[in-house]
Amino acid sequence: MPSVRARITTSYALALAGAIAVSTIVLVIERRQAATDDLVNRANAIAELAARIVSQAGASDEQQRIFADSAATSPLTFVDKQFNPRFSALLDVLPEYVVITDSSRVFYASVAARLLKPRDYEALTTEALRGARRVPNPRVNLTDASDLVLLSDPHDVRRETGLRRVVAGVSTKPVDVATSQVLQVVVVASPLILLISVAAAWGIGGRFVFLERMVDEVEAITDGRSLHRRIPLDYDDDEIGRLGLTLNAMLSRLEGSFAALRRFTADASHEFKTPLTVLRADIERAMGLPQGSTEQLVALEEALAETTRMASLVESLLTLARADEGRFDLHREPVALEAVVQDVAETANILGEANSLTVKVTRVDPVTVLGDEVRLRQLFLNLVENAVKYSPKQGAVELSLEARDDSAVFAVKDHGIGIAGPDLPFIFERFWRVDRARSRGGERAGAGLGLAICQWIAQAHGGSISVSSRLGRGSTFAVTIPAVHVTPVVSAPSSSPPATGAATAATTAAAAGAATGAATGAATEA
Repeated sequence: MPSVRARITTSYALALAGAIAVSTIVLVIERRQAATDDLVNRANAIAELAARIVSQAGASDEQQRIFADSAATSPLTFVDKQFNPRFSALLDVLPEYVVITDSSRVFYASVAARLLKPRDYEALTTEALRGARRVPNPRVNLTDASDLVLLSDPHDVRRETGLRRVVAGVSTKPVDVATSQVLQVVVVASPLILLISVAAAWGIGGRFVFLERMVDEVEAITDGRSLHRRIPLDYDDDEIGRLGLTLNAMLSRLEGSFAALRRFTADASHEFKTPLTVLRADIERAMGLPQGSTEQLVALEEALAETTRMASLVESLLTLARADEGRFDLHREPVALEAVVQDVAETANILGEANSLTVKVTRVDPVTVLGDEVRLRQLFLNLVENAVKYSPKQGAVELSLEARDDSAVFAVKDHGIGIAGPDLPFIFERFWRVDRARSRGGERAGAGLGLAICQWIAQAHGGSISVSSRLGRGSTFAVTIPAVHVTPVVSAPSSSPPATGAATAATTAAAAGAATGAATGAATEA
């Protein structure tokens, strides 16, 4: 199969050859028409000049100056009369073919006409006599070198002279000369133009050699182990270069996805391996102990704790899987976040009692969002649990809720161990833990899914989550969610108290429903 470069070059050469051929045909037709128009104008000018000479001579000297008595022998030449030699010499100065006739006889033929062969002379004079009864500018074929004579329209002259028309003819050789000149130029220039253009097309098609190399590189990447390879880019300022950049960016994303998948598989296997090992050991230990003994109950309690941990891990994974597939619907309704924050703060105080932590609520603005209250509580509580987990004993955790630019901003700040800068881009990935070197069964053990769930909940509500941290100085997590404005509806006073209460409740419910619907649409678009 021919290469793209060869096909493009061949197609370009054929298209250019066709364009040259069409241009040549159009140019030849135009040039012939222009040359023909010039000949018609020349013939008409000669005929008009001859007609003026005859008319002026007839007006001044009457017939004595024009004619001389003679006997004509040919019906197609001079009959009864012929031009005065002096007057004939004046007309002989005119170029080309000039014929002066009356209705049926020829009185004068120019030098060029008289030099024609008898057969050509007869054809010329016959056509001159018929000129008034035929199409304008008739043509006469001559046997002499296959020449063609184009005749002018007849010009009338003075009737008192006995003459009726003057016809001039010009050779059409200039038309053929003009056509041949055009063809010569095309024949000489076309191969050169075609050669240069094909060479340019071949050079331009060289860019598609890079496209073929790109295809080879992409074909070579057939599995996840070759995703580290990239397409070499010679140029990045045209469509092919941008295609290469796009493919490289896609390969980078695929490489990251495959790496995350492998890391996820390894981490998930490790996360399940540890509790399964502990669970098996506890069950085996309980089976070897006396029925109902304290040691058996302790072993079974440890097994139950590991089972609970595995169930929590599976539930978290199921939540993220459903979120990835878009099958996790949120129950959206107006939620007053200040009550949720106060509830989370009370839970944080309970969680921090073991380490003598102080949980402070620095600011709470009244703000309402459209969302799932259960998931929002889970989001805030996960962040608070992380802050409590990584804060030192007798430390402090600060909570705040701020209404800012039509958004609700919930922030959790701790003064704990902090996060190193290189780890910040990865903390929302699944199974990622900053304290990877610590034992998974230690004090701060976790599956590394909490922040991933937090990010999904924030994004599902049309918001975002961000973190700022310095190693050894603590971290601050901020959740931004679009707020909605719920305007309270006040009903007009009525004479009937029961009816007023019912109307107020109905109006408030309708307004809340309308606000919920509008906010739901906005969240869906976001």
